[in-house]
Amino acid sequence: MIAQIEGQLVKLDTESCLVKVGAVSYEVMLASYCVDALSGKIGSDITLCTMEYYEGSLGGGNLIPRMVGFLNAGERDFFKKYTSVKGMGIKKGLRSLGLPVASIATAIENGDEKVLLTLSGIGARMAQQIIAELKGKLQEFAEQAQTSSKMEVGFKPFQVEALEILIAWGEKRAEAIELVEMARKKHPDITTAESLVPLVYRLKQGVEV
Repeated sequence: MIAQIEGQLVKLDTESCLVKVGAVSYEVMLASYCVDALSGKIGSDITLCTMEYYEGSLGGGNLIPRMVGFLNAGERDFFKKYTSVKGMGIKKGLRSLGLPVASIATAIENGDEKVLLTLSGIGARMAQQIIAELKGKLQEFAEQAQTSSKMEVGFKPFQVEALEILIAWGEKRAEAIELVEMARKKHPDITTAESLVPLVYRLKQGVEV
């Protein structure tokens, strides 16, 4: 199973993208929030955490392999739980994720049907089903949202840009936020994302800077 793909983003549609790895381009299905996050990055190198599944009927003998991409491993873990809900499925799950994963997890933990009803294809019955099956199981994702919102408030635009780059390259949001916070305190003179990102990786590797 391909668990991660890294390459050049060569095409981005409303539900998928093409990632070129060497001489091969892979089609990767995406949720709406991922499409938004990758907008404007065509031609850039990206990293997606992935999962694979087969589309079609086993009895019909027409199984098509598909790859689904996420900005980090945590979002992939959330999606696996999210699509375990009865009646959800991979395609419906992808179309419905128009908000960041952490926001959806928080709504489920709070039993907030109103937020879930804003998601594409999610009606009242499905919203209730999601809450009934997943409430109490997504606390780690909800806590991530709370931590992220508190720390990101003080970030300047270029620091937010660096954060999103790190997440797109496979870093977990909570860890990326801590690293950006550490870097900006150590080097308040830095004013661009291009300078901040390499510094963050040096800090992560334990290199004194």
